[in-house]
Amino acid sequence: MRILFFGTYDVTAHPRVGVLAEGLRAHGHEVTECNAPLGLDTASRVAILAQPWRLPVLVGKLGSRWLKLARTARRAAAPDAIVVGYMGHFDVRLARLLFRRQTIVLDHLIGASDTAKDRNLSGGGIKAKLLRAIDAGALKSADVIVVDTDEHLAALPPEHRERGLVVPVGAPEDWFAAAPAEDSVGGQDGKLRVAFFGLYTPLQGAPVIGEALAKLAGAPVEVTMIGHGQEFEATRAAAKGGCQTRWLEWVDSGDLPALVASHDVCLGIFGTGPKALRVVPNKVFQGAAAGCAVVTSDTAPQRRALGDGAVYVPPGDAAALAETLARLAEDRAELAAARKRAYDAVRERFGCAAVVDPLVQRLGRADRRGAPESGS
Repeated sequence: MRILFFGTYDVTAHPRVGVLAEGLRAHGHEVTECNAPLGLDTASRVAILAQPWRLPVLVGKLGSRWLKLARTARRAAAPDAIVVGYMGHFDVRLARLLFRRQTIVLDHLIGASDTAKDRNLSGGGIKAKLLRAIDAGALKSADVIVVDTDEHLAALPPEHRERGLVVPVGAPEDWFAAAPAEDSVGGQDGKLRVAFFGLYTPLQGAPVIGEALAKLAGAPVEVTMIGHGQEFEATRAAAKGGCQTRWLEWVDSGDLPALVASHDVCLGIFGTGPKALRVVPNKVFQGAAAGCAVVTSDTAPQRRALGDGAVYVPPGDAAALAETLARLAEDRAELAAARKRAYDAVRERFGCAAVVDPLVQRLGRADRRGAPESGS
């Protein structure tokens, strides 16, 4: 099957797209790309969607990228299916115009309305209705709607749920390649090395991490906090006076796997909002693939996905997080076991080829009967 990845996504910033493409190639499909990155990160896109007066900026950027996409698509061999990448709320509409008879797959990892609400950007009234309309139009344009958890599938509007498909986020192969030798646990100085990376959005609960770090003052724990975003300053303020911490506001995506792999523990998410209780974030898959023990919040989707492959603490509980890290710092046998469980769980079930199995099966059915009619 010829599968075209289409849209304004940026695979260096959003590895989910790369996981899907890598997995489909591993199943023997011919995968090509028609890609013109928009140059706006998720936070910028959501902020524009939540502030309608800024939409001309988005429209201008989209217009120039869409011209490039349309020209490239016309020159490409006719695909059997099109996968519209991350944040493709508008791109999927263009895909439907250009490819009227092919199967259109929308990777609906986040909804505009849901994400703006989580980041306290949507407000209410007209803005909320606009965001819901953007989501609805995107969903209507797709034949297959890919989400990452059962909870996100259940959150789709009823009229679109039948076309929904759960494909976990998974981890790219470069994260597995970065994993150190199995017997490499802790540094020579005996400190527990802990990493967190993210955009400091509310669902990640980074201030909870900051509070935990403050409680670890004097403990043999060394933390690297990577990234910047909405709750960065609050997190740094909460961590003041705590254990040794370095703050890196940016790391190149190509260097991130090796950097995380040089740590013993990778932190997941600790937020308490509705969205935080529905997701399994990329960092838990990637951290486990890199050979780290994973410490994250005890939520239904994360426990269902990782089983005993993670160490869990209650969402929003800084004291429990601090106690868990202190325990791992003292008990090297437990740390080694947690690292192995995490790697084994992800290697077996969440490599690229494994996570796309449901999509491969759905596309195979569509190919046998011809492209399904879209809801457009």
